Amino acid sequence: MDLLQLIENILSPVVNGINGVLWNYVLVGVLPLVGLWFSASLGFIQLRRFPKMLSGMVRSTGGDNAGISPLQSLSTSLASRVGTGNIVGVAIALGVGGPGAIFWMWVVAIFGMATAYVESALAQLYKRRDAAGHYRGGPALYMAYGLGKPWLGAIFSVCLIVAFGFVFSAVQANSISEAVSSAWSVPPGWTATVLVALTAAVIFGGLRRVARISELVVPVMAVAYLALAAWVVLGNITQVPALLSLIVRSAFGLDQAAGGVLGGLAVALLNGVKRGLFSNEAGMGSAPNIAASATPSPHHPASQGLIQAFGVFVDTLMVCTATALMILLSGVLGTGGGDGVALTQQAMAVHFGSWGPTFVAIALALFALTSILGNYAYAESAVVFLRGGRIGMALLRIGCLAMVAWGSFAKLDIVWNTADAAMGIMAMVNLLAIVLLSGVAIKLTRDYDRKIRAGDRSPRLDADDFPELGDSIDRSIWTATRTAPPLVKPVTKDE
Repeated sequence: MDLLQLIENILSPVVNGINGVLWNYVLVGVLPLVGLWFSASLGFIQLRRFPKMLSGMVRSTGGDNAGISPLQSLSTSLASRVGTGNIVGVAIALGVGGPGAIFWMWVVAIFGMATAYVESALAQLYKRRDAAGHYRGGPALYMAYGLGKPWLGAIFSVCLIVAFGFVFSAVQANSISEAVSSAWSVPPGWTATVLVALTAAVIFGGLRRVARISELVVPVMAVAYLALAAWVVLGNITQVPALLSLIVRSAFGLDQAAGGVLGGLAVALLNGVKRGLFSNEAGMGSAPNIAASATPSPHHPASQGLIQAFGVFVDTLMVCTATALMILLSGVLGTGGGDGVALTQQAMAVHFGSWGPTFVAIALALFALTSILGNYAYAESAVVFLRGGRIGMALLRIGCLAMVAWGSFAKLDIVWNTADAAMGIMAMVNLLAIVLLSGVAIKLTRDYDRKIRAGDRSPRLDADDFPELGDSIDRSIWTATRTAPPLVKPVTKDE
């Protein structure tokens, strides 16, 4: 423990300095503006094409086994998105920023849906096949091929590995450890042992095993959690209008003392944006890594962009809102009984009695465990881009497991602050890239819209319509008519 304390003492001033610049001055303004810009430029595609988000969630790859299915890609991205940010992050946002922070989480999510659409559509467009014949891609590839700056892709990949492969895995483990310790008094050592064993069993099977597990577990978890929240809301439906009014008033500093917490405009905005981005990841450049691994349905990059935009909707506007309403309806906010997962457990105890904290512990453990797996899937794509090979993949897996073990013991503040710093650096690099490639994203969207308006129910992207892209895209993937997919070599355990 002395070594852990020494590491934390060294990290704290560095991490706090990075966060002070990025979150207090840069990202809190840049993120909403980028989302607003894409929303306006694309005609608020996240609203007008919402039905296409639902119709594109199919379980089949249409015979193109180079990619995973759209539903698997959505489930894996939700595995990463739906985790501690939805249970612990919402509680922290409420405890520090007041009810108004939830309003700004909503705003970030609505505009962030457009940002998520753009980054995932670009990831699809610039994807390539790896040595096994499987689709791989993400921000690193659209930086390397779209911008012609492979060095920027390398910087992003390193940030991705540090943030998702390592730091965020520690965040998830930290929340699981705190939850099971509170519910059942389980020592962190036992939590670390079980988490490492479960994580190792999946990640040593590679990205496709992660996708299969996510497809099975994530939808069931999300539906069960939302159903429970719906039961709470319906049971207290007469209080909901007043709560929604409180959220809006607090967001603009009109009810700063509500709940006994600081709820002024600046604090509500700052915490809403920070926790909103951590939860839905829009603009961070994480989800595009799994989006690029999918075979879209229909065969157009825009369709996979819409799938990932829907992931933001589910994460924040559904799951985060569910947590927020359950906490606010319980009346425990501002009573001095704790923050983070402890606050959520107290709220559930009010609604469901003694088994409420147990439910939170189980839900958080499942959400956080699948988040660790989803985070690993993103980092694996970064290692492939950096050509890390077997050694690089082994180091990633060992490092991920080590951070899971460390996170089970570390203090909450240093873990979350380190996650904020890593996420902020990643987001800045990715936002720069997608803004520079916004012209390509707009043309992609117009191509998709034109074909939909012409009555094409399954529009395909034809690379011949984009001669200006040259060889920056793999033209054998994007053809006007369906072609036979290339043979895929057997996958080894390291691919």
